[in-house]
Amino acid sequence: MHPAPEAVAPAPEAVPSASQATGLSTDAPILTRHVGAAEAFRRFWPLTQGDRRWMLLVGVFSVVAALAETVAILLFARLTDGALQTGSVSAFWTPAGQWLTVAVAGAAVGYLGNSLAAWTAERFLLRLRARVFAHLQTLPPHFFQRNRRGDLVERLTGDVDAIEHLVVSGLVGACTAVFSTLFYGAAALWLRWELALATFVAAPIFFAATRRFTNRLRTVSRRVRAADGAVTAVVEEALGNVVLTQAYNRQRDEEERLAREARRFLRASVTSARLNGLYTEITEVLETICVLAVIGMGAWEISQSRMTLGQLLAFAAFIGYLYPPIRSLGTLGLTATAATAAADRLLEILDAAPSVTDPPRWATTRLAHRARGALQADRVSFSYPNSRHRALSAFSFATSPGEFLVITGPSGAGKSTLAALLLRFYDPDAGTIRLDGIPVNRLPLDQLRSNITLLPQQTLVLHDTVEYNIACGRDDPAPTHDDVVRAARAADADDFIAALPDGYGTVIAPATAGLSGGQLQRIAIARAMLRDAPVLILDEPTTGLDTLAAERILAPLRRLAEGRTTLVITHDLDLATDADRVLVLHHGRLVESGTHAQLLARSGLYATLFAAHPQAPDGAVHYR
Repeated sequence: MHPAPEAVAPAPEAVPSASQATGLSTDAPILTRHVGAAEAFRRFWPLTQGDRRWMLLVGVFSVVAALAETVAILLFARLTDGALQTGSVSAFWTPAGQWLTVAVAGAAVGYLGNSLAAWTAERFLLRLRARVFAHLQTLPPHFFQRNRRGDLVERLTGDVDAIEHLVVSGLVGACTAVFSTLFYGAAALWLRWELALATFVAAPIFFAATRRFTNRLRTVSRRVRAADGAVTAVVEEALGNVVLTQAYNRQRDEEERLAREARRFLRASVTSARLNGLYTEITEVLETICVLAVIGMGAWEISQSRMTLGQLLAFAAFIGYLYPPIRSLGTLGLTATAATAAADRLLEILDAAPSVTDPPRWATTRLAHRARGALQADRVSFSYPNSRHRALSAFSFATSPGEFLVITGPSGAGKSTLAALLLRFYDPDAGTIRLDGIPVNRLPLDQLRSNITLLPQQTLVLHDTVEYNIACGRDDPAPTHDDVVRAARAADADDFIAALPDGYGTVIAPATAGLSGGQLQRIAIARAMLRDAPVLILDEPTTGLDTLAAERILAPLRRLAEGRTTLVITHDLDLATDADRVLVLHHGRLVESGTHAQLLARSGLYATLFAAHPQAPDGAVHYR
């Protein structure tokens, strides 16, 4: 093939990125923020859409259950005065039957309410976790470099549970507590209003105790959530680097690292448990004092013939039942306080803006058909977030459809940055990148990326069957088993896959010991074959492979590149010998361009790199 001309015409101004259009920076580091319970509730309440009628029904069930409990206590008073105190068996049956009926109805309603509440809470959790996970997948690579994966996992598990306790369970619990308090309080007033008013004086004491504990628990809850995430992160990192740990005898170091984070979690958890336990014990003592006071005053009322024994027992029951929901209302404040720590961590994710978004409808241009594969970059400059170093500076090139380019240069020259910009993981700070003459930031992300296949430096596999790992390269139309087999044969992978214990149904995983690096690479090539995109980007395709393994994948790579615009980002200059063109980058700039022979004749940077590169042994298979 003949190389495309290097110069391209100046481009019209590109569509501004979402961050440029709004004036908001997506590159600033995420700032730690502290939200209040009200703001946390407001931010996450919309996720209850679709379940609010069920939450209302749970509230109705709670009201009915509290009403049934109230009626049951009144029937107990009637049974005490009419049957037990007088010793009349005939006076027993009617209130006993009524009590049993109310108890069965209350139990049925309570069961339905609890089951529906659990179902609603789990649906909210499912929706919240999906929302956070979906947003995570839109964030740029540097976000995951700044946040430990284990901590992000903890946010998707423990932190979403805490939010559910605030938004769904907390709201239902508050409804139950409020109506229980109203019913029990009203019944106590009806039995003996003077005595009831005297006991109600204790209610503010519970709220005062809650207020006393709230601020301290808020701080401790944040420490618990952060420490829990740190423990998860250490475990995840240690398991992912177990070979390094064993090779360098770092087992004790990793154990100490885990122990250090675990001790922080221990201290925070114990402090939280102590505060919650102290709050619980104090309120129980207050409840006991109040009930004893009621019984003492009730005994005086009985001695003055102003109250019956049944009324006193019922009154004491109402007071005993009244304080737990009042305490629950106070505890709800503590639950909200704990949930705000989780809200802080989840909102750090949800408020992090993606580096790129789909263009607005008025600026969108869709490809009418499959792309031809003509790529252009016009004076592209780019710096990674929070970096003063330019990864690319005034970089320009153009390709013809089906052209094979090798992009090389010293480490840190900006080679892999080009792949990130072509796929729109980021938008350039200046300049324009085009596919078939259309600026890539005018194309919908899904259409742009469906026309580009990336084989990254690290071979990526999912914990699933071999067939699924190949088939996941394409979803429209869904590939058949025969499609998968044909792709595997084209990648020279069918023979070793058929020899696996379950063939294409064998489950593999990242870093699996069952397959070699070359075999995993050929599975990735089969996936790319099935994807069949017009543009192919290979990022260091032979890295980590020995000479024989590297040679084994060259033929599949040759078949994969056939008829596609192919960009090979590599230090392995053996791949450059038969390229249509070689682009040489240095400090983010294009310093040389031409065929392998032309660049060697110039005796420039490429010639220097090639001379220092270990030469392929005689008879080695070159790329083309």
